[in-house]
Amino acid sequence: MSTYIGIHTQIRRNNTRSFLLLLGFPILILGAVYTFLYLTAPPPDSGYIYDIDELFIQTIPGVLIAVAVWFLVAFLFHSKMINSAAGSRPLERKENMRVYNLVENLCMSKGMRMPKIHIIEDPALNAFASGINEKTYTVTLTRGIIEKLNDEELEGVIAHELMHIRNKDVRLLIICVIFVGIFSFVAQLLFRSMLYGGHRRRDSKDNKAVLIAMVIAFVAFLLSMLFRFAISRKREYMADSGAAEMTKNPRALASALRKISGNYRVSTVKSDDVAEMFIENRPDNSSGMMSMITGLFATHPPIEKRIRILEQF
Repeated sequence: MSTYIGIHTQIRRNNTRSFLLLLGFPILILGAVYTFLYLTAPPPDSGYIYDIDELFIQTIPGVLIAVAVWFLVAFLFHSKMINSAAGSRPLERKENMRVYNLVENLCMSKGMRMPKIHIIEDPALNAFASGINEKTYTVTLTRGIIEKLNDEELEGVIAHELMHIRNKDVRLLIICVIFVGIFSFVAQLLFRSMLYGGHRRRDSKDNKAVLIAMVIAFVAFLLSMLFRFAISRKREYMADSGAAEMTKNPRALASALRKISGNYRVSTVKSDDVAEMFIENRPDNSSGMMSMITGLFATHPPIEKRIRILEQF
């Protein structure tokens, strides 16, 4: 298949992307801070002049420390946060030997360490993989997907999620989620400040500064989201092709995706970040210009296209 480029190449690329993201997002944050300082600088005729570059250099340590603390907290507690947002719990071996057998057989076939298995008590058909390292790697399945797919179809879905783990997609995505969350948090904080605190600020300069900061944070948020979504769409094709190779049964995964497409919305999931990790997640149907806009921000490629590619193996 043309989209499959080899597991070792993909792992190397994702490791490189993870490193670049660790550098790129802080640079984007610093760029946003510099832009804010530049746009809010007093005019020359105000009688108050300061060196923007010097002030920016002075803010760099504080910004980097704040980013590092945010990342460290999210990195250490991401599993608990994901499980809480997804409403998932561990699936014990005695509860479902069928699932454990499928996961173990696939892992042994590729020499992988078996991940944790979690379940979401929801009738929808969906699944996702998560984790940063072997201690936290987890495959989460809904009750619906376990009960409504046959063994070959469920094997294809599990193989797809295992490929996300093997390709290091899950680590790359979590790093994206952590850093995009910074822009989202700042934008929401500034918006609430503007909405609820504006009437208490009599100085129009303060209102202007908050508005400029909110616009900059929103633009930075959109840029980071576009980059993240581009990575997400590509990783689905890679996981599909890797699962087809792992199971030697691409049509089973195609059949599973066809069933998933009709009932994939998990009602217990309250976080968009977690929803974007599922094997299928797409915005509500729209047409015309709205369809083009939602397409830009889609985390997954069209499931119909994924099915067609799998059926061409």
